[in-house]
Amino acid sequence: MKEKEGKEKDLEKQFAELKGWVENLSKVAPENKLVLICFSGDLDKALAAFIIATGAAAMGMDVVMFFTFWGTPLLRDKKKTAGGKDLMGKMFGFMLPKGVNALKLSKMNMGGMGTAMMKALMKKKNVASLEDMLALAAEMEVRIFICEMSMDLMGFKREEMIAYPNLTYCGVAKMLEEAQSSKVQFFI
Repeated sequence: MKEKEGKEKDLEKQFAELKGWVENLSKVAPENKLVLICFSGDLDKALAAFIIATGAAAMGMDVVMFFTFWGTPLLRDKKKTAGGKDLMGKMFGFMLPKGVNALKLSKMNMGGMGTAMMKALMKKKNVASLEDMLALAAEMEVRIFICEMSMDLMGFKREEMIAYPNLTYCGVAKMLEEAQSSKVQFFI
């Protein structure tokens, strides 16, 4: 009888430990989330990032796109300007593309001819433009994070960025927090 009671208590103890492990695992299990780090401002790479982002969102994933360094200029609104920039900020503002329609191909640009050919081919084959993909991402509640350090380095201001419903200005710590809890991360 005592032996049976001892075994039951041992089983109860093991069950409690197992239950604690399962609860801890559920706290650290990755979420159904994709984090894309968008480092490039090239048209082909931005297209790939938005195709992956909207595809993941269509599959029910929570999607975060973190734009940093050369990816940041594509989020500038072509109709907006910002004053109070220093010389370097003005130079970056002049030299870097302003908005999604100003991006060029990373390869075979050929003085803009390759980019024009790609856009024409996309239209002919009914592939959404980058501008349309950005709108679709907003509709699908893809969250966009913009690296504040990159903006500061390049002299960009918040008032010159696009109006986007799920836009967050943040640093690398916020992106890492999101990535830490995600199933999938990409660097484009």
